[in-house]
Amino acid sequence: MEKQVQINLSPAAAADETTIRKIAASLSGIDLSELTALRVIKRSVDARKKNIRVNLIVDVISGSNEAIPAIAPFIPLNVSLKQEVIVVGAGPAGLFAALRLIELGLRPVIIERGRDVSSRKKDIARISREQIVDPDSNYCFGEGGAGTYSDGKLYTRSKKRGDNTRVLELLCFHGTNPNIMYEAHPHLGTDKLPGIITEIRKSILEAGGQFLMGKKVIDFIIEGDSIKGVVTSGNEYFRSPFVILATGHSARDIYDICKNRGVELTMKAFAMGVRVEHPQELIDKIQYHGNPRGEFLPASSYNLAKQIDGRGVYSFCMCPGGFIVPSATMQEEVVVNGMSPSGRNSPYANSGIVVEIKPEDLNKYSSFGVMAGLEFQKELEREAWKNGGHTQRAPAQRLADFVAGENSSSLPKVSYFPGVTSSPLHNWFPKAIGRRLRDGFRLFGQVMNGYLTNEAVVVGVESRTSSPVRIPRDPENLQHIKIRGLYPCGEGSGYAGGIVSSAVDGMRVADSIGKTMGLS
Repeated sequence: MEKQVQINLSPAAAADETTIRKIAASLSGIDLSELTALRVIKRSVDARKKNIRVNLIVDVISGSNEAIPAIAPFIPLNVSLKQEVIVVGAGPAGLFAALRLIELGLRPVIIERGRDVSSRKKDIARISREQIVDPDSNYCFGEGGAGTYSDGKLYTRSKKRGDNTRVLELLCFHGTNPNIMYEAHPHLGTDKLPGIITEIRKSILEAGGQFLMGKKVIDFIIEGDSIKGVVTSGNEYFRSPFVILATGHSARDIYDICKNRGVELTMKAFAMGVRVEHPQELIDKIQYHGNPRGEFLPASSYNLAKQIDGRGVYSFCMCPGGFIVPSATMQEEVVVNGMSPSGRNSPYANSGIVVEIKPEDLNKYSSFGVMAGLEFQKELEREAWKNGGHTQRAPAQRLADFVAGENSSSLPKVSYFPGVTSSPLHNWFPKAIGRRLRDGFRLFGQVMNGYLTNEAVVVGVESRTSSPVRIPRDPENLQHIKIRGLYPCGEGSGYAGGIVSSAVDGMRVADSIGKTMGLS
């Protein structure tokens, strides 16, 4: 017999499996000796009041023949001699598209401009140590995509683009902690993700798929209204009637190729701003109402949003117990992002605080047409480079000083590895963004007493929240609206907003190709 119950416990009790079993059996109306197994369906912390509670939804399984359903495994077919599908990009959209292609009996050929997940570590270290950015292997480019070395949050629970359950199952199969199946805010951690990505690569290779690392796509092979393959650096030609474009939001050269080859693009809304960093202890004190966090509560986070003059101002990619990292993809630009290790044990808490930007806000850049948003991003990133000192040091300002429009004569210690330079962001940030940010911080300080403080620092710039460009596709078969066989997907194509949603989108595109071939 299987019965679902809801349990509300103190953090300490929620960490004690014996307590959970006793309460679950009692609520189910069975004797504890009859309980065969428990399966947690959902776990969340309720910190709205001083008396902090943990909410659990649990499946109670009883009866000698009953068992917890196993996570569905990845059962690959041998696809070494099957129809090839080119997958451009080895981020979550590309990798999960490849896994699904294999399940359908198709052979993925993954072309990735960056290096493998292990080699990327050296290139990332050079950014902090030597202030050198490799344009093809960095925090954004390389095996695993941008998420690999920037946190691995799996917060997407939306089903509007497809069921995310299979994505989570595949992550578990490849070494992820099974708690991602039920945590309200699951998180992998940048220290765990490289190993998971390596296991996914092994599965793809063992099934007969192919990885081509360090090869940048420089052109498409288009004949009539159909794509026939791609050309990579070194003038190598790879041919297939199916090309999945999963290049991520920072592969700006792909948009240039699309434009030059007649692949239609459209503008879309995006957001830019700063990354703000507080002491984690301060955020814990605010969110836990002065209670000590102790061993049973996680590093606390926050989710803030306001409308200011018709534009959203909101927190983005909040990283409790984390670090700010350099995410530029070219030498003369500064871009920041956030990440947390699995233990979330850094003394810092950081979050992007960004302002919504709509196409109608970009009249100054109208001469760039559909690329207006990209040009706005580039301009702000170059400005950050100049104000940081023409290195990967980032311009920074104490939070209360930024809001008050005052220079910061000193800066607190921060987590950003390359270092920060005191800079008057209030002077050089675009007025439409800077003014809304300052108003937003004032309002956030009213919601979280103690948030608006000079113990915190704002670091610029957070500019790569999502792509300013969309590659339009048919909503039914997911092909580009004009180019047959071209399947844009994931964040870079404008159809996702994170690891899980990108992975779901990649699998949907693979299913569409399978359907075209009569395989699904």
